[in-house]
Formats: sequence, C-alpha cells, structure tokens
Amino acid sequence: MAQENPGLRPRKSGKSPGRQPSLSQLRAFAAVAEHLHFRDAAAAIGMSQPALSGAVSTLEEALGVQLIERTTRKVLLSPAGERLALRAGAVLDALAALMEEAEAVRAPFTGVLRLGVIPTVAPYLLPTVLRLVHDRYPDLDLQVHEEQTSSALEGLAAGRLDLLLLAVPLGAPGVTELPLFDEDFVLVMAEDHGLGGQADIPRAALRELPLLLLDEGHCLRDQALDICREAGRTRGAPVTTTAAGLSTLVQLVAGGLGVTLLPRTAVTVETGRNAALSTGYFADPAPTRRVALAMRTGSARGGEFEELAAALREAMEPLPVRVVHHPDQD
Repeated sequence: MAQENPGLRPRKSGKSPGRQPSLSQLRAFAAVAEHLHFRDAAAAIGMSQPALSGAVSTLEEALGVQLIERTTRKVLLSPAGERLALRAGAVLDALAALMEEAEAVRAPFTGVLRLGVIPTVAPYLLPTVLRLVHDRYPDLDLQVHEEQTSSALEGLAAGRLDLLLLAVPLGAPGVTELPLFDEDFVLVMAEDHGLGGQADIPRAALRELPLLLLDEGHCLRDQALDICREAGRTRGAPVTTTAAGLSTLVQLVAGGLGVTLLPRTAVTVETGRNAALSTGYFADPAPTRRVALAMRTGSARGGEFEELAAALREAMEPLPVRVVHHPDQD
C-alpha cells in the first residue's frame, strides 16, 4: 500500500479547494512560519493563541494542504508549508505595497510616519525634529523608534519603519540616503587632562590615549575605531569597552578611566552636567561623521521624504554642524 505524503491531505476529487484564504489566515501562517512557535507568533501579530491556531487550521482546510507539523515540543513547517510560506509572504508584501501606495496619493505629511533613530543621534537631534514636525506638519503622526543601525535597517527593509535618521554611509542595497549635515568629533577627557581646552589637537594624539568606546553594535564605536586607525593607532593600544550609552561613557571619562570621542551635537548635553569634564578640538581637517535620512529606494513617499530632508537642513542651521546644502552634488 502506498504511503501517504505527510505534506498533503487526501482530497475527495481532483478539484481545487473552493474557499480562498483570508488575509488574517495568511498573516497567522506567516507569523508561525517565521517564529515556529504559536505563542510568539500570536504575540507578534496581536492575536490570541487559540485564534491563531484556528486561523492556520482553517487555512490548511481551505488549501487542502498540511502546512504545520505539530509536536509536543516544537512546531515545524511541512515540506508544503515551506514552499507556501514564501508565497504567503509575497502576498502580504504586495498588500503592504498597495497600502503604502494608497497612503502616498493622499495629501503629503498626513497619516503615520515611523521614524527609526539611532541612540547616538536621538537625544541631540530629536528636539529639532519634533519641533519642526509640530510646527510645520501638524497632521503628521510621527512615531519614533530608537534602535541601533542594524535593527533599523532591518525594520526599513521589512516595512516596519518608513524612514531612518542615522549616521552614513550605510552601504545597504535598496536604501537611498538623504544627507543632512556633517559634524566634527570632539575629544572629551577629565578636567585635569593635559589636552583639555586645546583647539588644535593632532589626530596622532589618539595613538596612545586610553580610549573608552561604546559597546559592539553601535555605529559610533566603529566610526571611532576607524578614526583611530587613520591616526595610526596600533591594535596593542588600550581600548576599553564598558558603556552602552554616551551618558555612561562620559561619566567613566569624568572618573579618570580614559578619554572618548563625542559627536559635536552631543557635547553640550553630555558634558554640560559635569564640571569634571573638559573638551578638546582637533586640528583641521577634524574627524567627522555625516548624518542623513535614509529611505527605501523607490519609496512611494520619496518626494515627501526629500521635502522633509530639506526642511530639516534648514532647521538644523543653528546647530554646531555643517549643513549639506546640495546633497545631489556632494
């Protein structure tokens, strides 16, 4: 007797199932396919676990195909489930694109804008961003998500985020950068440090200084290390990584544990609260970073985002930065 294919259920006739799957069923199946766990999948899409399980079962009945292999310990996709998960994802992506297109044809700067901002930018630029949105775009529902660069890029690609505010270049495919400004890095040290107050510190000074950096995953850490390598710093020079945020980092500096590099926009906020800190500025050309907006290439809201970038450049003129006035020619 021939064995039954575990990925397929027997049908009473050769006809295709009569019912078409609903979007809620496809979302439930896609979530289970991603998480391979009913509780986690239900939480991810805001559905109760029984409702999610029922939606997947109903989808299986509608398709006449077993999608999920359920065991007491884990959830697995059947061979058919693995193939159809890709199709379900494509359907949901197409729906998201349709909704984005429909939203774009409405009046600009209305509806929801999900903005991802990296931690080394958020505390220093958000006041300017929020004030601009409040004054100029009162109908825009701005939702801010603070995330590290890698997570923000994943969110942009997946459609979870619409726009990013972060340091560039990113080198990410499918992402268009809208430059806003360049800013210098400043050396921050204890108040009694010999370089405190100097305005022409050579980059070579970084070769032997006890440098404190952010944890792995922060783009500012990578930028600081690149600056140090350009200055000729050897791998043997001490680099201590103990801080998850800039506020903690400067407190460690104030305690005499080393020096650090801060972007110019962060200096007033992070050093103004502690008299035990001093700053020094590099000789020209100073090490810099560029901050930009980033959007999905070909986004339906591309024109809107370019207009927002232009408004932000104007709003950021009073900051200690060099605004990129002609990014297309830069």
